[in-house]
Amino acid sequence: MKKSRILFTIVVLVAFLTSCKNESDEYFDPRGTDYAGSESCIQCHQTQYDMALKSSHFKATAPAISGNVLGDFDKGNHIFIYDKNTKLVMEKRNDSLYQVLYKNGKEVEAHRFEIVFGTKHAQTSVYWRDHNTYELPVSYYNSIHNWATSPGFPADKPYFDRIVVKDCYSCHSSNISSRNINQTSQDKNFLSMEVEDVIDKKTIVYGIDCERCHGPAKKHAEFHLKNPDVKIANSITSFKTLNRQQKLDACALCHAGNDGMKMKSRFDFKPGDNLSDFYRNTRSITDTAQFDVHGNQFRLMSQSKCFIKSEKMDCITCHNPHENASKNLASYSKICMSCHQGLKHNETTLKTMSGSSLTSNCVECHMPKKSSGAIKFQLSDSKQLSDYILRTHKIGIYTNNKK
Repeated sequence: MKKSRILFTIVVLVAFLTSCKNESDEYFDPRGTDYAGSESCIQCHQTQYDMALKSSHFKATAPAISGNVLGDFDKGNHIFIYDKNTKLVMEKRNDSLYQVLYKNGKEVEAHRFEIVFGTKHAQTSVYWRDHNTYELPVSYYNSIHNWATSPGFPADKPYFDRIVVKDCYSCHSSNISSRNINQTSQDKNFLSMEVEDVIDKKTIVYGIDCERCHGPAKKHAEFHLKNPDVKIANSITSFKTLNRQQKLDACALCHAGNDGMKMKSRFDFKPGDNLSDFYRNTRSITDTAQFDVHGNQFRLMSQSKCFIKSEKMDCITCHNPHENASKNLASYSKICMSCHQGLKHNETTLKTMSGSSLTSNCVECHMPKKSSGAIKFQLSDSKQLSDYILRTHKIGIYTNNKK
């Protein structure tokens, strides 16, 4: 009887110890064996993970399943008209979503939503064909709560042949490539060999995940699960340890436009690396030409006197990268006022705005919303171009805030 109790205790103990294992032990990441996957972060960073999961960063790309795709598919706002004989209809077929082209009432072709890009301002989608992805001609825009042409697509005829190459994913996903998935991320020579312009579905890591910004976390997770009392981050990049330029480079990787010369794949960039080794600007940051509000947040901020005169200001001064930008503009005003206390506005401004508005809405005047020159779209059955409007990151004094 005593032996039976001892045996039972041993079995229970073994079962308990087996259940207390690293969540990343059985996880396989296409980036290599030193990656743990974002879910491994939950064990110690539940709060940050929960915030990030809802953020636009995390949803920069996602599989086009129910809940991820914006827009109507079975109501009045699900049809895009090209002309009296041609229309594109957003349709739900079984468990999948499609853009279906009809001519003279007959179905000509149908393409399934397979990957969605974006969720905050707008959302465009792609479908798979011959080991590549192609952009669907109609996108959903939150500003109008309706479907309109995808950026750069014509409104007079349907077009399904615009390829979305791997570099497009470098700022919308954490990994995608044509390489085999059984390599470690340490094999630098192999990883840089992107000979074929094809995409392997198995290599996709959707959205901007934890390890895209903090680097491979397998060793980090293993160490801290074994040493829970150690509070200093081990085998991971903590942004607290980075200098100002390193922090800026980590954000500028995707928020400094895409018109520069690419030296190496941006997927190989790790926090703490020098951006100039991966991506070289062909235009000086002091260029007097106006940078577009879409995708140029870093370069616009860098032209601001606030940034130039500060030794500490960076992107994290105003933004928590784990969550979306706050809709409470007063929260940004507090940050502004921490440096601009006692600042007096001119008489013209004082006549047009109340004192309370001046102290709680700095952003509206000094970072106004502007129309993007890079992105325009057209509504169904319309020849008129509509503006894609975003808030500029060039902090300044604007005498005319017209869009």
